[in-house]
Amino acid sequence: MFKILKKKELAKNIYLMDVHAPRVAASAHPGQFVIVRVDERGERVPLTICDYDTKEGSVTIVVQVVGASSQRICALEEGEGLADFVGPLGNPSEFVYENIEELKHKKIIFIAGGLGTAPVYPQVKWLKEHGIEADVIIGAKNKDLLILQDEMKAVAGELYIATDDGSEGFKGMVTDCLRDLIDNREKHYDLVIAIGPMIMMKFVALTTKEYGIKTIVSLNSLMVDGTGMCGACRVTVGGKTYFTCVDGPEFDAHEVDFDEAMRRQAQYKTIESRKAKMEAEKAAGHHCRVGLDR
Repeated sequence: MFKILKKKELAKNIYLMDVHAPRVAASAHPGQFVIVRVDERGERVPLTICDYDTKEGSVTIVVQVVGASSQRICALEEGEGLADFVGPLGNPSEFVYENIEELKHKKIIFIAGGLGTAPVYPQVKWLKEHGIEADVIIGAKNKDLLILQDEMKAVAGELYIATDDGSEGFKGMVTDCLRDLIDNREKHYDLVIAIGPMIMMKFVALTTKEYGIKTIVSLNSLMVDGTGMCGACRVTVGGKTYFTCVDGPEFDAHEVDFDEAMRRQAQYKTIESRKAKMEAEKAAGHHCRVGLDR
């Protein structure tokens, strides 16, 4: 069992967990993910690594309750354990392999939407540890849905907050905030890295294409099996088919077919909501004989 060392609620239905997994922590890099199972009958759930501590032997994950499987994970408390915690999987962020001195000359900004703040954090932290300060925009619908602000502020060059309703920081979308930085505050960026809802990443890509800025997105939200065997995370990039979990999860944003990716993702959400409903019915004493429960 992989013991949960710490559990913290970051926002409604969003939980941070530190999991004791020394071998994973020792090999992890920013951009990678793990496969989690609650028990031997549990579903495989891919989760992006939020942080890792090699001395403590822990790996941090952030989980949002969206379906039956995530409900079971979030129901666990400190001291309890996960049956499986496999990783690190996927390819690290490409800047991990770049020449550090050359990287120091690049102006980088990360755009994190909602839960996407979790996988952005280890990337910004890694850059900070290597003497590179990157700017960060964190976006959410309102201030109650913002997560990891203090942690991000400690590692970012400049941290900007954007909320749709203006309850905190810049009022508007993250793309509006980016335009404001470039057009009105004379900011220049060589690289944009965006992680968050698919629709957000699509419009970030459209915006940065106007400015001619190289942009990377993480399609981790498409992953299901996490090994490439199920084929569910297929994505078209530059007219070619790739598998997010083994070829990614990061890709050139200007080459991604976001419309196709969003159609596939919508199918998963429908299935997960049905599973969650069945779990609730079981907990209430009703056992449906037909459905998707495992």
